[in-house]
Amino acid sequence: MKRDYYEVLGVDRSADDDSIKRAYRKMAVANHPDKNPGDADAEQRFKEAAEAYAVLSDPQKRQRYDQFGHAGVDGAGGGPGFASAEDIFAAFGDMFGGGGGGFFDQIFGGARRERGRRGQSLKVDLELTLEEVATGVKKTIELKKAEVCTTCRGSGAKPGTRKKTCQTCDGHGQVVRSQGFFQLRQTCPTCHGQGESIETPCSKCRGKGAVPKASPINITIPAGIEHGHAERIAGQGEPGDGGGPPGDLIVVLHVKDHPVFTRYGDDLLMQTRISYRQAVIGDEVEIPTITGDTVTMKIPAGTQPGERLRVRNHGLPRADGYGRGNLVVQIQVDVPAKITAEQRELLDKFDELETGKKPKKDQKKTIFEKVKDIFS
Repeated sequence: MKRDYYEVLGVDRSADDDSIKRAYRKMAVANHPDKNPGDADAEQRFKEAAEAYAVLSDPQKRQRYDQFGHAGVDGAGGGPGFASAEDIFAAFGDMFGGGGGGFFDQIFGGARRERGRRGQSLKVDLELTLEEVATGVKKTIELKKAEVCTTCRGSGAKPGTRKKTCQTCDGHGQVVRSQGFFQLRQTCPTCHGQGESIETPCSKCRGKGAVPKASPINITIPAGIEHGHAERIAGQGEPGDGGGPPGDLIVVLHVKDHPVFTRYGDDLLMQTRISYRQAVIGDEVEIPTITGDTVTMKIPAGTQPGERLRVRNHGLPRADGYGRGNLVVQIQVDVPAKITAEQRELLDKFDELETGKKPKKDQKKTIFEKVKDIFS
């Protein structure tokens, strides 16, 4: 059974983003595999902390976790389920200053040699309609990004030539810097951790190992997704240098405003207008839904202007996949701007029956008549 994510990181449920990040860094350093070789328990704690951070550092995932627990993040768009420490470096390498966990390399050194740097992650914004949020949708993103050069196969060197050992780091990919009693290992500034240099670059990619290319990316958006949610598509970012793994594609979702419905979590709010008669004696009316269908809603007798009536299970699907929100209908009562003499007579009769008093017929008097009444 999974432990509570807040308990894993040792923070309160009210902890802010900075506190969560500091707690994760502390846990990651203490349980890093290079510091605890062969310690399966430390590796498990390392992965457990990364999984907790992946959820609690994301506002949408944290909200679902606070509301539904692990069930809220184990489904669509849920927890990452890291299989190894390398998965964690791939997901959070940027947080520690390098594609392969550079922050850790400075502390623990030569156990990991950078022969290839992980590619940069890319970020795109994608707009959705509220109807697409209600049903889920598949989208194709036309993305222009770097692809591995087919001429040099990503090496950056001209075909038929070879890379040469870097003279700065002697091929180790790292340099050692002394600081007091400590020795810190850092990525070589000349070869950027690759241990090799290119003397004759590829003519097609000019030594970069990659060329720009337009690529269609297919993405499936689950129903009920929140505005501002970020979907991570692994391996669809920029290619790595020197054969390193590619980065990820981060798709930030933006839900457009709807002319009829306003979203409140999983609920939808709309307004409808009814007549005075319907408000007084009640009725049944047809209400549109976000899926394009209509549903019959009962107007109770005596419904007041501004009152909100609820149509259950006609809101948005819940992010955890269980059930839907509600459609909340706010009532507006139409008051006619002009009425006929017959309508006024009927209203006067209604008022008389309601109050037991006859309404005054001569409501409109001149100022002279009103003054005369005062002194008479």
